Amino acid sequence: MSGIDGHQDADIDIGQLFAAVWQRRRRIVATTALSAVLAFGVSSLLTPDYKAETRILIEARGGVTGETGQGASEPVLDQLNIASQAQLLQSADLIRQIVRDLDLASRKEFDPEAYSLLPDPLALLRLKQNPLSLPAEDRIVKTFRDKLQVYPLEGSRVIAIEFSSQDPKLAADIPNRMADLYLSMQSGAKRDTHSQAAGWLEPEIATLRTRVADAEKKVADYRASAGLFQSSDNTSFTAQQLSGMSSELARVRGERANAQARAENVRAALQAGNGYDTLGDIVGSAMIQRLKESQSQVEGEIAQASIALLDGHPRLKALRAQLAGIRRQIETESRKILASLENEASVARLREQELMQQLSGLKAQSAQAGEEEVGLRALEREAAAERQLLETYLARYRAAASRVDGNSTPADARIVSTAMEPPEPYFPKVIPITIVIALASLLLQVIGIIVVALFSGRGLRPTESRLPAARPLQPAPAVAEPVVVLQEKTAGPVPIPAPLPELALSGLPSDGVQPSGLASVSDYLMRRRDALAVIVSPKGDDGSATTVSLARHLAGARRSVVLLDLSGTACATRLMAQSAQLPGITDLLCGAAAFGDTIHPDRLSGVHIIPAGNADPVEAMRAADRLGMIIDALAGAYEIVLVDCGATDMTMLERLTRASTAEVILSVANASADEIAAVSARYATAGYPDALVMMADPSDDPRRRGRDAA
Repeated sequence: MSGIDGHQDADIDIGQLFAAVWQRRRRIVATTALSAVLAFGVSSLLTPDYKAETRILIEARGGVTGETGQGASEPVLDQLNIASQAQLLQSADLIRQIVRDLDLASRKEFDPEAYSLLPDPLALLRLKQNPLSLPAEDRIVKTFRDKLQVYPLEGSRVIAIEFSSQDPKLAADIPNRMADLYLSMQSGAKRDTHSQAAGWLEPEIATLRTRVADAEKKVADYRASAGLFQSSDNTSFTAQQLSGMSSELARVRGERANAQARAENVRAALQAGNGYDTLGDIVGSAMIQRLKESQSQVEGEIAQASIALLDGHPRLKALRAQLAGIRRQIETESRKILASLENEASVARLREQELMQQLSGLKAQSAQAGEEEVGLRALEREAAAERQLLETYLARYRAAASRVDGNSTPADARIVSTAMEPPEPYFPKVIPITIVIALASLLLQVIGIIVVALFSGRGLRPTESRLPAARPLQPAPAVAEPVVVLQEKTAGPVPIPAPLPELALSGLPSDGVQPSGLASVSDYLMRRRDALAVIVSPKGDDGSATTVSLARHLAGARRSVVLLDLSGTACATRLMAQSAQLPGITDLLCGAAAFGDTIHPDRLSGVHIIPAGNADPVEAMRAADRLGMIIDALAGAYEIVLVDCGATDMTMLERLTRASTAEVILSVANASADEIAAVSARYATAGYPDALVMMADPSDDPRRRGRDAA
């Protein structure tokens, strides 16, 4: 190295390095500028690629049969299932269908080999296979997969479909078409499954019906041949008779025991010679009761006669003889009762014996019936199994037949985000590429100059201390790298935003109407949550143009805004839509377009617009009752919904403002104070005293800006 002895220690001279770079500053700047110009030119010449994305949510969906959630036979929606669905979206069959539907074979972008004028050099040298030897459809599928990205979003059941193309419209159409075709294929697969199940079950059910009828006939024949008839409580006659006979035998035995006890009680009382008149069977006899009455009467007469007559008086003797006769009659009658009780006990005993004989016969019959019921139960089990299988097949057949219709078997997925036509390409980014190339060129030149300076020695300087000549040179100790401390700047006080200006509401016209500017109305709508504004333009297109400016002003404040063009002149559609032939609200009301197909981006801002459409307005107004549902759906998806009614009448305005949350705005651009007062008074009389009156600066007119830009 020049200037440095080989036995000297050297340090890096930062000043020399900066000087070396500074000396070549002109060349560095020129080279950097040339690199930037070349990068800008090359990136500008590259064909731009546009990318759009559609998102699909995988979820179990029920049909019109009312079933929701995952059934027993449905796959579990885990991460493996989500990844499998992502692979299905990249299947060759689906891609080939997209290629045929969109006629991608006619586009050079998807088959560049077929449109190339020069052959592939590597193919000529046999270093790779000639692409033209493959079928054209296979080449297109391969190119298609290179432009396609399908991946599940982490932590969710959402699958993203990204596609890049040189045509922005095609970049949005292909993911949307893939999502629609995927849903159709999933629904078709479910319908095919149910169709196959119904087709297989139908002959099986017919066979099972015959088998069930045969099994039940066998049960009936066996029951009739064995005499195993059933009663109303589903038990056999033998078992029912045996149960009744057992109950009757128990009752007869009780009666016999009761009669024997009563007879024994009466017999014991008669043998004792006293106390039998207290027995219930004797006292309860009518004859005994009459004899007792006669005995009491005679005893009374004896007692009365004993007072006046002596014991040997014939009267007393006659009464005593009569009393003895009554007592003998009572004893005789008691013995008759005893005989009656004994007869009753004897009859009960005979009845018991007869019942026991019948019970023995029934037991023998029941034992024989039990043996025969073994075969009957086997036949009944077989018939029940066949019947249960038939009912199961019938239930499955009805479920499968009800899902054969396309509307009853939706796919287990739905589109949550459709691809929109990208407004700008994702590649190449001309400005970032130019900046990166310029910085890379600058850094490479600076690094090259520094490396050359270090190796040539011009960027080094000897150290001040020298080692003794007699001692060998030792390696210098490692020098710690300098540490650079970055000091953070303290944040200053955050300015408090000024309060939004107060809006002047057009209340009473007599007080003098103070119209609000476009910025004031915009601030008022942004302060509201889920704002819905119905804008009337009494002066026609001038007010509609102010409405367009209001929508773009709100979108510039990072609000999601949609504008619904219900004016008769379609001024907003002409100012915002890419084409006047786009489907719009009239097509939606007539059923000629889907809801998602009528929403389009503004060509100059982030506002979405639903144009006036191409269908017959008279036919569309027949379905005007659906406007409320459409506006409610838009209010659920956007922060601010603007409905441009143009110079509408009060009837349409009343239909649109049925909801109490709707704001009525009178767009009176280029109107005098008297005109504003008259309009405000007319709408206040019609029931809108709180309507906002909005005026715009002529510089905010989008038509004028469009002309100035032109």
